[in-house]
Amino acid sequence: MNGISVTAQGADRSHVERRRLILEKYPQVRELFGRDPVTFKITAGIFAGQFVIAAVMGWLGLSYWWLSLLLAICVGAFANHANFVIIHDAIHNCVFEDPLANKWTAILADLPNGFPTAMGFRCYHIKHHSHLSAYDYDADVPSHWEVEWVGNSAWRKAAWLFAFPAIQLARLSRLKGTVPIMGKWTYINIAVIIAFDLFMLWAFGPNALLYLFLSFWFSVGGLHPLSARWLQEHFAFGPDQGTFDYYGPLNKLALNIGYHNEHHDFHEIPWNRLPELTAMAPEFYDTLRCHRSWFALLVTFIFDPTYSLGTRSVNVTQAAQQIAAPAE
Repeated sequence: MNGISVTAQGADRSHVERRRLILEKYPQVRELFGRDPVTFKITAGIFAGQFVIAAVMGWLGLSYWWLSLLLAICVGAFANHANFVIIHDAIHNCVFEDPLANKWTAILADLPNGFPTAMGFRCYHIKHHSHLSAYDYDADVPSHWEVEWVGNSAWRKAAWLFAFPAIQLARLSRLKGTVPIMGKWTYINIAVIIAFDLFMLWAFGPNALLYLFLSFWFSVGGLHPLSARWLQEHFAFGPDQGTFDYYGPLNKLALNIGYHNEHHDFHEIPWNRLPELTAMAPEFYDTLRCHRSWFALLVTFIFDPTYSLGTRSVNVTQAAQQIAAPAE
């Protein structure tokens, strides 16, 4: 692991170390830093596509709720998930040079969700980077009540993943030292989303909003294969490693969000250049354990009692020993 270790308590500093080592050996990595305005064109394209589908669903009416559900699972979830990646890049100012333009890009990407998420995400995501795996600051770490309730139960792990959008929101109340979520841009985000939702309801009817909401839900949770992304990123599926990559085919649709070690090492690199970083410094990433299938990860996590919410930051080998202990 190139001498890089993960702290047992508090924030994970492994990315800071790896960043330093990579820059010492490959200073040309800085050439990958910058902005990618093409991301805005992708944002506009996804918005247009989701708008049209929602409009058609609204025109068909609520009797076609089943078609909204099917399209949300097969199409909308992937579109909205890509939007979340765009929001993610915009928060890191990787779309435009102007921070204001990045905020509006994030809000545009947020419209098909039908629910305001962009500016709230902006408030706590930077803490996720600076205090990775620290319980009091990182919203990605499961709350104690989650770990205790879910345990190693397959059905509870499935229920947790299905309800993940709501659970993620519930974690925010425990965080300390974060930027206040209810600020100017959060209110702007909420107002724009409400106005858009009301317009969709007035112009096309409730089935249009149902499609957008379902697209949002399955892009984050709902036991969709995409929901395994939250497991992939920081659940301990290998020794002495706190962040895991996904190098599977869905990265094409997910705008390279699977390159998560690379992103944490260099958040200044836009999503479309992250594979170049991996190719430029292969010895720092090829030695790390990664995932090749989100679907396989989803099934493994639910049905293998070795894995629980406690393995978010604990070596999975220790978890396996605890599971096996009663049988010995």
